[in-house]
Amino acid sequence: MPNPPRFELGSGLPGMPNLGGIGKRILQLGILLLAIIFLMASTTSIPTGNVGVLTLFGKVTGEVLGEGIHLVNPLKSVQKLSIQTQSVKESASVPSNEGLMLALDTSLLFHLDKGKAAEVYQSVGPDYADKIVEPTLRSEIRASTSAHTANALYTNARELVQQQIQDSLTKQLASRGVIVENVLLRDVQLPSMLKSSIEAKQQAEQDALRMNFILQKEKQEAERKRIEAQGIADFQKIVATGISSQLLEWKGIEATEKLATSSNAKVVIVGNTRNGLPLVLEPK
Repeated sequence: MPNPPRFELGSGLPGMPNLGGIGKRILQLGILLLAIIFLMASTTSIPTGNVGVLTLFGKVTGEVLGEGIHLVNPLKSVQKLSIQTQSVKESASVPSNEGLMLALDTSLLFHLDKGKAAEVYQSVGPDYADKIVEPTLRSEIRASTSAHTANALYTNARELVQQQIQDSLTKQLASRGVIVENVLLRDVQLPSMLKSSIEAKQQAEQDALRMNFILQKEKQEAERKRIEAQGIADFQKIVATGISSQLLEWKGIEATEKLATSSNAKVVIVGNTRNGLPLVLEPK
């Protein structure tokens, strides 16, 4: 009885082409494709101004990635958080020391602390600005304005209130992983009647200051004139005591002689009832 045909692996079926080489190529391509997929799954990119918080099966690992490209465990997820400057604007009605309600517009500039990004993500989440920054700002605005009068808030206490809010927010938010950069009081709106009375008071104070300035100026001018008059009087007194009648007569004779020697035709009469007959000088 004839032996049945024997087939070796990779030899193919009778009458069909050999597929062993093709199978090896497909296997190689599959391995290469899996390697590429694994590499892509293990590579992550953190954009500028962000950090990446790693989690494994929903648990924060505590690892934080900086900007750039990183190779990570493909089983880990990357949560990107911005560390750039952010702004929160708050418009609220706040009480003054007298219990009056003021409309206050405030802006807060802040950014996430890079070293506490994993802690913030774990304890608060990516929406930390809505959960802790805005409520804390709102609370501190009311606490700071309630210690000042409406007049002070509208005039000279704005910078003080702004600094108080910033100092308090810096202390509270630093422990929560948020760094405060600046607090800006954009506008303070008072009730219309109160605003009118404050403006009228300020105008009266300005008028009083202007009147004091005018009075001071007039006093200085009067003092200047008094000193000037005293100087003129002193001068006249000195001149009067230093000029005698003989000196005046001598000066008169000198002036007459100069006139007599002039080329103009004239007749000069010198003399008076006290010193005798007049002297007539005729030019040559």
